Amino acid sequence: MSAPVHHIAHFDLDSFFVSVEILHNPSLKGKPVLVGGGDRGVVAACSYEARKFGIHSAMPMKQALQKCPSAIVTNASRSQYSHYSRWVTELMAERVPVFEKASIDEFYVDLSGMDRFFGVNSFAQELRAHITRTTGLPISCGIASARFIAKMATNEAKPNGFLAVPSGKETAFLWPLPIDKINGVGEHTAQLLRSKGLYRIEDIAKTPLELMIAIAGKWGESLWEKAQGRGSTTLVTDWEQKSISHEKTFEKDSNDTDFLVQQLLELVEETAADVRSDDKMSGCLTVKIKYHDFEVTSKQETIDYTVLDDVLQAKAKKLFAELYQKGRLVRLLGVRCSHLVPISMQMSLFDQQIEKLQLYQAMDALNDRFGKNTLTKAAHIRNSRDDKTEDANLK
Repeated sequence: MSAPVHHIAHFDLDSFFVSVEILHNPSLKGKPVLVGGGDRGVVAACSYEARKFGIHSAMPMKQALQKCPSAIVTNASRSQYSHYSRWVTELMAERVPVFEKASIDEFYVDLSGMDRFFGVNSFAQELRAHITRTTGLPISCGIASARFIAKMATNEAKPNGFLAVPSGKETAFLWPLPIDKINGVGEHTAQLLRSKGLYRIEDIAKTPLELMIAIAGKWGESLWEKAQGRGSTTLVTDWEQKSISHEKTFEKDSNDTDFLVQQLLELVEETAADVRSDDKMSGCLTVKIKYHDFEVTSKQETIDYTVLDDVLQAKAKKLFAELYQKGRLVRLLGVRCSHLVPISMQMSLFDQQIEKLQLYQAMDALNDRFGKNTLTKAAHIRNSRDDKTEDANLK
């Protein structure tokens, strides 16, 4: 009995941030557009017209403007990115029973078995058209027997295109492509492989597995498997149900608002650190209060995808202010981050956000190494019940 044929579809919104900006300012269409901060920032996204000048994401804005002085820099619709991401997610959920939200702007759908009822390719094309008609956003799609091939097909189909790799034709699609087309192969790995005479994916496929392992270790084995046209078909379908939370029960019930806010901010720090350690961003924040009589109340709010402490803390303080009944003794506080999606480097490239993210990650690493709260922010350091603050708290 032959093995079942898998049909994995990968959908990716084309130059997502730029597309949202164009929706809100149609005059940008067809022009070199850079999304990001000012001269000291970096490029979070760029239009295809800007890419013709050699500009790419994460490039210093100053360098990008040197390459294309006529480029238009904007992030006027930045607050709308999460909104459009959720809108497309809702449209996906209406049409397909199971899918994975791989990032803020890409999705995997398992269409296996649907070919018994209607054409897989025509279904995917109609879904693309439906998303574009409804939201105005262009979206590309690739279909193949494995996740990584579907994603590579999408990359080849961009912009606003569709490409299906038929079952049994995986190597015919893969082998002519240069090695740096494989997802995860950066410039360092590409240089290493080229130094061994490996330029195309076919070269990797025809290299003995033992030699690939000798060249690049376990990654070499993974590359060899991919070059044979084999890869995972598994989708992470419970992404929306996952959450990360922390709670704290006080030794003594308290109605000291300053103390409660202090504890809340520390809980946010702890929760955000765990979200970052899982390489995720949160799209929903919940604050929970348990009063001295064990009455439990909570309030949640959908937020722009983030993993930054200061953003989450500001939102947590707002939710607490709306939720807390002043004067009542509190027994427990809790914080939960949900609607988790893989961290988007693009979302962290605005203004000083990448510096903040790197700072928080460095603090996380120190706290993991030397113990919880080894390093924390000055604004949150105080004795448990007084208002004394210090500039640093290095134990």
